[in-house]
Amino acid sequence: MNFNRLARHYDWLEALTAGGRLQRARTHWLDALAGRRRILSVGEGHGRFAAACLARFPEAELTCVEASPAMLAVAQERTRGMPGRVRWECRDALAEQPDQSYDAIVTCFFLDCFAPDELAAVVRQLAAGATEDAVWLVTDFNVPPRGLARWRARAVHALMYAFFRVVTKLPARELTPPDAELERQGFLLAGRHDTEWGLLRADVWERRRGAKKLRRPVAGPPEALS
Repeated sequence: MNFNRLARHYDWLEALTAGGRLQRARTHWLDALAGRRRILSVGEGHGRFAAACLARFPEAELTCVEASPAMLAVAQERTRGMPGRVRWECRDALAEQPDQSYDAIVTCFFLDCFAPDELAAVVRQLAAGATEDAVWLVTDFNVPPRGLARWRARAVHALMYAFFRVVTKLPARELTPPDAELERQGFLLAGRHDTEWGLLRADVWERRRGAKKLRRPVAGPPEALS
């Protein structure tokens, strides 16, 4: 999986295809990081989450992991001169276990890049570096369970995965929800926000000792397409 070819074009591609919708999804649960001291963002990409996080929580230690050197350069350029402490790591998420305990993990449009076996390995690897009371913000695409919204999402996903398989050698061919693996690692769903007819999903998960059961908070209907 190699995003180097897209790095210098990612901003305008995102703006053209989604406007500000992806960034609103990335930052929907940003306030859930209040009071967190060590934040790990994996698959940071072009740095839009990092910039928002540094602006809101300059006192936190932010570590950003990105496998693409070109993407990492774009992210560093975007956040240059911003307040706060940030460490950049150019490596594959599976290359090594996080080297310190993080009380917050963030994955924005990252977990949907993996086929089921790799996804389980990535979640386990990241969870091993999380504290017992960590939070995990997960922002990704989603497939609604039924109706026109489901068919619309499946069509969007087919085009999206086909494009990224050709351009970046993406290993996944379809979306694998991470919920079951997060639950196995002791995380409980604390908040869920669906937008764009259920196409975009932003979750906040909380780790609790001895967590056994997925808790789904009461939520309103997904926002309509804007």
